[in-house]
This record gives sequence, C-alpha cells and structure tokens, in this order.
Amino acid sequence: MNTLLSPAELSAALSLRDLTDPASGPHAMQLLLSAAVAALADSWPSRVSWHRDRPLVSTEDNYDRLGYGSAAITRDGRYSRYASETVMLRSHTSAGIPPALRALEAPDDVLLVLPGVVYRRDVIDRLHVGTPHQVDLWRIATRPLGEDDLLSMVDTLVRAVLPGARWRAEPATHPYTTSGRQIDVETPDGWVELAECGLAAPHVLRSAGLAGSWHGLALGMGLDRALMLRKGVPDIRLLRSSDPRIASQMQDLAPWRPVSMMPPVRRDLSLVVSVADEELLGDKARAAVDGDLVESLTVQAVTPHEDLPTAVQARLGTKPGQLNALVRLVLRPVDRTLTDAEANRLRDQVYAALHEGPHPEWTTH
Repeated sequence: MNTLLSPAELSAALSLRDLTDPASGPHAMQLLLSAAVAALADSWPSRVSWHRDRPLVSTEDNYDRLGYGSAAITRDGRYSRYASETVMLRSHTSAGIPPALRALEAPDDVLLVLPGVVYRRDVIDRLHVGTPHQVDLWRIATRPLGEDDLLSMVDTLVRAVLPGARWRAEPATHPYTTSGRQIDVETPDGWVELAECGLAAPHVLRSAGLAGSWHGLALGMGLDRALMLRKGVPDIRLLRSSDPRIASQMQDLAPWRPVSMMPPVRRDLSLVVSVADEELLGDKARAAVDGDLVESLTVQAVTPHEDLPTAVQARLGTKPGQLNALVRLVLRPVDRTLTDAEANRLRDQVYAALHEGPHPEWTTH
C-alpha cells in the first residue's frame, strides 16, 4: 500500500500556479508552447485540440492504459504521489492521453495538446524540480504515420522551440510507443535531453477504441528545460521567481539578462538513512523547507552499517541494513543572502526530515 498525501499536501499541490495556463497570468512558457503548437499545426492538415485537465487523475489512466506493468518502479510511492489507492497527482501529462483518445469519435486528423504541471519526487539541482511543466503533443490520424513522420515532427518542433539548435535522436523505450526516441539538443555544456517520442503504440489506441486504421505520433517535452535553453536561464527556480528583476524577464523569449546571484551557503550532513536515494531525499527536503531556498542536495558518500567502525555505529545508533550518508546541502535564495542563523535553521529542518537515527546531532545557535 502506498503512502497517501495528507489533505494539506494535496491542497498545496493543487494550488501551485500552472505557468502554461494563461488563466494564471502571462508567462514566457506560454509563448514557447504556442510557438511549438503553431509550427506543428502549420506543417500538418491537423485541427488542434487543447486539453487542460485537473492534475488529479486515475492511476489507470496514468499507468495501466499507457502500458505500464504492475511492477513498474515508477508506480512506487517513492516516485509517485497518491491521493488514494486509485487516484494520484499525474506523474506526466501523458496521463491525459487515454481520456483524450476516448473522446475522439469520427475519423479525423488531430493534434492533441496537453500541457500542465506534473508531480514527481526528483533530485534537487539547477535543472530539476519536483513539479515541472510538460506538454504532450500527439498527432492522431487515419493515414499511416511512420518514423520519417516522427523525425520530421521533431525537426519542426526543435526549429520552433530552439531555433538553430542541433539535435539528435537516441533509441529509447516507452510502454506507450514503438520506435521510441530520446531527443537531445546540443548546448555549450554538452547534450541535454529535450523530449521523448515515438509512434503511438497500437495497444494505447486500441484500448481507447481506435483500432484498425488509426495511427499516431507521440511526443512529450519538458517545458521548463526548453524555456531555460531558449532564454539561457541558469536555474530552474528562476522561472517562478517573484523578484521584479527576474519576473519581468519571464514575459518574453528574449535572452536572459544575468541578475546578481547571492553567494551559496553549504552545509554537510551526516545522516542515518534506509535508502540513500537523491530523488527521495530531495523530495523530503523540499517538503521540510521552502524548496526555492535549496539549490542542490547531493549524496557525497554512503557507508553501510556493517562497514562502519564499531565506535561510529554506537555514536550514530545505526542498525543492520541502515546506511550512513554524507549529504551536501547547498542553500541559495535567488534574491538575498541567508544569515548564518537562517542557514543553520534550514539545515536543522532538513536534517530532522531526513535523519532516521536515534541520536540527533544538530543544534541551532
């Protein structure tokens, strides 16, 4: 049985602003999304069908109807956020595809557009956040669609989102596609993943009642990363910043103008944990403090209880099966410098949330 979200956690998740939605106020992400959709619509004889569903979805649509096996690791509560045993916060915008397909009736050529916030338990660094934005772009038609059509779709999309960027398609496996690809784009720091795509798997179409002559192209893109690459934004947290110097730059697709960043504050923690998973630890850290204050959380070293000196075992109070993890916490608000007292308080909150040992070793002065 999965651990369920508390009413407070669920309320906080559902109140988060969706940067793709004009109803929540203008944002550069909407301009990027519109450019991508317009480029594809201009290339195809497809009508465009937008779907903005609530982020609470059935686990059946999020996993089963897309072909995820019952033992898929992504179903685990460590990675997905459950409101009940049958309802969850969507872990990808692909969760909206099964109902969107079921709503199709007459033979058609349609581009399904499904943008929004998704909910994950993820590492903390400048490119990742637990509530990123995605868009699923699926072309559904009664004419045959093959790999050449798929790669043409990718080329059109990259040209619209990142003009002039070089891209490559690497083989990838998804339960809801065949001939799957991971799309990477070249940046000054190397190749970075932009999207995943493939031909819509026959079982997904069939389960929605679209058997026989129906075909599809399926693509999912991370909008936060795409916008960061387009504008040259260095940190994903900046996309939601309320600092006027930053927020004003999130109204257009002009290149990022650097804003003075405050110095980082580093705190190293020695923790007793059962699992030294950066995604799980990062999610707990976000829940313990304002996630916008945490720049990164990384596991520096891990030592099993059995490999610790006896004196250290006693000091930490570790048990067989537990681990001693050395974790580096980097704190850096985007708009101010933390005082030592604030940094220590935040360190203590993160420590208390992550440490599973009987002997707490933190203290705030």
